[in-house]
Amino acid sequence: TLDMLANTAAFTEGLADGEPEPGLVSKAVNGTPASRFLQAELELNAHLRRLSFTEPVRYVYNPLEYAWDTHRCYVDKYCVPGQRVLFLGMNPGPFGMAQTGVPFGEVRSVVDWLKISGEVGHPDDEHPKRRITGLSCTQSEVSGARFWGFFRKLCGEPTQFFQHCFVHNLCPLIFMSATGKNLTPPELSAAEREALLSLCDSALCQVVQALNVSMVIGVGRVAEQRARRALSAAGVNVRVEGIMHPSPRNPLANKGWEEVARAKLAELGVLSLLSSS
Repeated sequence: TLDMLANTAAFTEGLADGEPEPGLVSKAVNGTPASRFLQAELELNAHLRRLSFTEPVRYVYNPLEYAWDTHRCYVDKYCVPGQRVLFLGMNPGPFGMAQTGVPFGEVRSVVDWLKISGEVGHPDDEHPKRRITGLSCTQSEVSGARFWGFFRKLCGEPTQFFQHCFVHNLCPLIFMSATGKNLTPPELSAAEREALLSLCDSALCQVVQALNVSMVIGVGRVAEQRARRALSAAGVNVRVEGIMHPSPRNPLANKGWEEVARAKLAELGVLSLLSSS
């Protein structure tokens, strides 16, 4: 792990200068799925630092920087060879991944079920109403509680889920207005959104190839459509499907997201892989 940290630090320094060291790139390419995955994320971080955003965006947090410790714990623990399915969210929620560094990372699920530990720092510029309190955050994120709660019921143990599947977000950034309101990528100005998502699309193609999955399941229509377009344009041969987003903003999800998700996963042939019975 110390070697890897030294490598990733050198890798990002090289990227900041525009010239990653060739040996480090090949080490990432030839390494484990987890090391290749983390390298793709570090490379994306370096590109994202160069972006700037205007109104309505006033605050931008990147948990892959200040919550790298817990994020790396998640990847090291659960990104393993042989996974066939990648669940893809859009970007962090304010009380989920923004706090924990884990996709859909509602705190109780992350601590009690996934058993993630580590230090969580702070973004450089924090909204006074949107402080990062990390794994001690007391507010629950509904989407994450629904997402991981469903798989906990279905699989029993995390290893049953992660033997076949991994979970990732297309974009690691979370955006807030001056009032602290969460802004999703579709709410950004068109030019800034496209600059952001084109970088995220490229990183997704790297991630899918690093993990060697055969199916990407977008969680929500936006993630599904973006993945389909990006992977098809890059010639990455992978099946792209979608399930309903568990967000409380979605009235259909509030009527019974688990039943809808279960039916769709059964249709896709994924449910039988995961069921602990």
